[in-house]
Amino acid sequence: MDEPILDCLIVGGGPAGLTAAIYLARFHLDILVVDGGKSRASWIPCTRNHAGFPDGISGQELLQRMRDQACKYGAKIENEFVSKLERDEATGLFTATWGSGCATARTVLLATGVTNRRPPMDEELHDDALERGLVRYCPICDGYEVTDKRVGVIGSDSHGVAEALFLRSYTADVTLIAPDKALHLKPEDGQKLKDAGIECVDGPAQAVAIARNCITVDTVEGHFTFESIYPALGSDTHTQLAEMVGAKLASDGCIVTDAHQRSTVPGLYAAGDVVHGLDQISHAMGEGGVAATTIRNDLYAERPRWREPVEDMEEAESGS
Repeated sequence: MDEPILDCLIVGGGPAGLTAAIYLARFHLDILVVDGGKSRASWIPCTRNHAGFPDGISGQELLQRMRDQACKYGAKIENEFVSKLERDEATGLFTATWGSGCATARTVLLATGVTNRRPPMDEELHDDALERGLVRYCPICDGYEVTDKRVGVIGSDSHGVAEALFLRSYTADVTLIAPDKALHLKPEDGQKLKDAGIECVDGPAQAVAIARNCITVDTVEGHFTFESIYPALGSDTHTQLAEMVGAKLASDGCIVTDAHQRSTVPGLYAAGDVVHGLDQISHAMGEGGVAATTIRNDLYAERPRWREPVEDMEEAESGS
């Protein structure tokens, strides 16, 4: 027999995808989450600005709790990487393919996120530094943790300047380092950095060692030691599946959606960091809830599914 058609296939098991899975499962819809295991949230050793966890929670624990909650209500989760997405123009159905299988669905929610570009450093050193809070990627999330500490920002364009200026509100000791060659700053950016008292250092830069609670960065101007460094090197948005079915992308590379998380392709929705907006767990979860509710309402508008009456419990128990 052919496999049943899913109501919704969710691609990505981060905060947006798992929030949507919880909602959709509780809407009594038949859903499947296919997760490649690359959520940025899993990198977080401890987040302390996520509401409800005043002492913080690791990204992996948060995701596991969300997975357990979704499965409790009937969601199914596959640990796979979706490599292909197709849409049948005649039926409007989607077919997704991954290493060990495929699925057909009436709707698809892309919660595929982004990947931060890493600074030039050994991978093992990077992972150790990340776990210890010596490398951080989100000043909005954890700028509070570097209050009055020595902080380095690796980045040379306007993004690097903006991140250095943002962090200056947490500490007086901020240094902006070029990842490669010399810093090339617009005159107005250079003045902003000067006014804020932010030191500027030419590259190339490479994080080379960890000593106690500090990380050392080697540059053309010498060694610099920081209590945390922030790579401000941009990120890569995972929009390949959206492009396969012809979804429109914005100028910043994110998937274009309306206020209800619908893409420009009927039946295709997107939520989380793959959509333009604030790259925060709370924001992704909000978009996941909006997307799930929209998917439910769109499916029911096309074909209502009324709940059948439940037999009288006493009759059911007696077998009459």
